Amino acid sequence: MRLTVAQALVRFLSRQYTERDGHRHRLIAATWGIFGHGNVAGIGQALLESGPQAMPFLQGRNEQAMVHAAVGYARQCGRLSAHAVTTSIGPGATNLVTGAALATINRIPVLLLPGDSFATRPADPVLQQLEVPYAGDISVNDTLRPVSRFFDRITRPEALVPAALQAVRVLTDPVQTGAVTLALPQDVQAQAYDWPEEFFAERVWGVRRPRPDRHELARAAQAVRGSARPLIVAGGGIRHSQAGAALAAFAEATGIPVAVTQAGKGVLPHGHPADVGGIGHTGTSTAAALAREADLVIAAGTRLTDFTTASATLFQHPAVRFVGLNLDPYDAHKLAALPLVGDAREGLDELRGALAGHRADPAYRARYAAERARWESRVERAYAVTEADEDTPPTQAQVLGLLDALVDGRDILINAAGSLPGDLHKLWRARSQDQYHVEYGYSCMGYEIPAAIGVALAAPGRPVWALVGDGTYLMNPTEIVTAVQEGLPMRVVILDNHGYASIGGLSGAVGGEGFGTAYRFRAPDSGYTGDVLPVDLAANAGSLGMAVIRARTTRDLREALAEARSATRPTCVYVQTRTPDTVSGPPPAQAWWDVPVAETATRKAAATAREEYDRQAAQRRRHL
Repeated sequence: MRLTVAQALVRFLSRQYTERDGHRHRLIAATWGIFGHGNVAGIGQALLESGPQAMPFLQGRNEQAMVHAAVGYARQCGRLSAHAVTTSIGPGATNLVTGAALATINRIPVLLLPGDSFATRPADPVLQQLEVPYAGDISVNDTLRPVSRFFDRITRPEALVPAALQAVRVLTDPVQTGAVTLALPQDVQAQAYDWPEEFFAERVWGVRRPRPDRHELARAAQAVRGSARPLIVAGGGIRHSQAGAALAAFAEATGIPVAVTQAGKGVLPHGHPADVGGIGHTGTSTAAALAREADLVIAAGTRLTDFTTASATLFQHPAVRFVGLNLDPYDAHKLAALPLVGDAREGLDELRGALAGHRADPAYRARYAAERARWESRVERAYAVTEADEDTPPTQAQVLGLLDALVDGRDILINAAGSLPGDLHKLWRARSQDQYHVEYGYSCMGYEIPAAIGVALAAPGRPVWALVGDGTYLMNPTEIVTAVQEGLPMRVVILDNHGYASIGGLSGAVGGEGFGTAYRFRAPDSGYTGDVLPVDLAANAGSLGMAVIRARTTRDLREALAEARSATRPTCVYVQTRTPDTVSGPPPAQAWWDVPVAETATRKAAATAREEYDRQAAQRRRHL
């Protein structure tokens, strides 16, 4: 079958499928693209020729944002279906790097198809070519190597066959998945070749559920039986495995409490008796107290990042041990854990069977239930709106409280960076396993709006909310145009606090005194401390095609959110928030996070912060 390399690749991708638990999914459901001279006559022509039935096309505005949209789609699809992203050479290709890093760190599949310089080098250099004097085979696409789980450059047509098969293998591997890059020289894309028809046969890639080794299972069960205060830390692997029901059954059978990471929040619905909320620096006091006294921690489907472990200060029991239930042996062995390598659902089910008849002490269960009730009262205080509040701007926590009163299990909330992830992890009451969509592996500003597009494509008919601060909005608002073009009724809620509130708070805590974190005019000799900038983000969103609702008071906001939820077109709710007071604001961090402070300084704020840093750092320990 004689086709160009680009035509062959599109045809091949259109016939790849995944299958898990008897359900089949198209692997590459659509291709995002921005065309330039490096891909317009290759991949662009191939997409046009193949037609939308074979490969639907989505037009983007920013290459990084297209990857974010693809990640949002794949995460909502349980990593069983994904999108491809094609760009030209040069800046189009390098703009992929941030999105690729986000996908790989979060282990979400996305296929990147950047154009590349001429393989045959008819003119050298060509437009946008990076010249490297010591190596003729390097291009800007090599910046994608460290952030890709698989990378290949297709310099000859016949090289596409093994490269494409390896690319799909990695995309469908639940351990290795992430960003996969096939760099495509622009001349090779347009080159014709006689392809074997077998290359285009339908292929179904099974997404495996490996069961744990029986010896590892026996050791893990023995450790649980020997513990007095066990705790489960549930991460994103529970969600990816669709193991929420298995986790609930395990917790109900054993009485062991469950704390959740940012990626794991929602795997148990709010109100489940075992749910003790978020863990770590942004978590609840309930989870923090249990973690400090736990003598056994079952780390299920989590990478155990520094936010989860409070920079290795959270688990303080002198004899604490860990069981690492994870598909990836690399993660299963962290913190010197007893590894339990396997699929989360299979592992939880088998461990529950091995623990038949075993339950945590009733007094322990009663204690964490009482702690959880006390935390819920703090959430209520943070969400509360008094009569006096109705005619004033809301706090950020009150914004979340108004949303909490409005949504149900169909709604999906998306966030990634700023102060919102901390408030959401502490306060939000997730009603379904996929409602809470906070990207905190890379915590990438600008993720939320494009990711909401991907989620809306994967979950048509469900209300999708992108919650963004003003700093995040200014990073990457342009995909609003795509939402308008595609008629996706996503909701963007802009919380304007005139600066980088999260980093401003952190700066104050580490002796930085909020330097360079406010969006204000420069004042003579005093940095950015002048008047608030006259930037109208609501007008900007409106200029990009969104319906805009301005809310000046808490009462306005309640009505605006309800109107936005029922909207049938992309809608923005804009509100300026006020600083919370110490009584009704969200609770402060319940565990530490290591951000090194200047060891020597002349300013008092930094010296004081260093004293606190040394005190906290002294609690760090190695789990060996």
